[in-house]
Amino acid sequence: MRHWLPELIALPLLPFLIAQGRYTRHVTPRLPEASGPTSGITGETYGTTKPLHLLTLGESPVAGVGVGTHAEAITGQFAHALSGRLHQSVAWQALGKNGATAADALQILVPQLPQRQIDVALVAFGVNDTTAFRSVARWRDDLGHVLAALQERCTPRLILLSGVPPLQHFPALPQPLRWIMGMKARTLDAAACDLARTIPRLLHVPLALDPADPALMAVDGYHPSARGCNAWAQQLAEQCLHSGIFNEKP
Repeated sequence: MRHWLPELIALPLLPFLIAQGRYTRHVTPRLPEASGPTSGITGETYGTTKPLHLLTLGESPVAGVGVGTHAEAITGQFAHALSGRLHQSVAWQALGKNGATAADALQILVPQLPQRQIDVALVAFGVNDTTAFRSVARWRDDLGHVLAALQERCTPRLILLSGVPPLQHFPALPQPLRWIMGMKARTLDAAACDLARTIPRLLHVPLALDPADPALMAVDGYHPSARGCNAWAQQLAEQCLHSGIFNEKP
């Protein structure tokens, strides 16, 4: 029953919520995906040792919406944070699509996965599944298939599964839409956390950003700014170090 609580609460408010959603889409600035290369290498000054390979797979933040380039987006900043902590170069690649659900990723992004081993993968979905009001069963199934495909094609040493962002704090969303979406996001995030416990070498990392801090958000109040991506990247890099994978031989 708790999985259906957001739907049960939203049902009598549906006409008003639909109107709020349409108004929000109308007044919220539509930002483009980041420009420039979607792959690169950082920390080349650390010498000729073999670089660490980082891959990110996800929705609009991975596509760089809210920042100018992928170097400023989560992938480039995560690579920079890892490189600085490990004193090692990091080769990075971003596979992102604005507006993508986990189901969309299976059709659009998964076919683009490289057929080679990587060291660290970041998977970041959930906002679009939340706004689409995906059922918990469908979300878990779609996300599970994305993770299985990633493991099969890339055999990552570590997968970080980013928590679904706390939509209840997104300044771009009016009330009560914000409250309902936040409840739905928490429900999907709990399902993602449960799924993560069943998969080895996978860590669920709750998103610790505060969307109410305007410095961390882009001008649309919906996507992370470069500063927000930096804070997120530092959190992810710390999780990588705490995982212990860098104490193991590849």
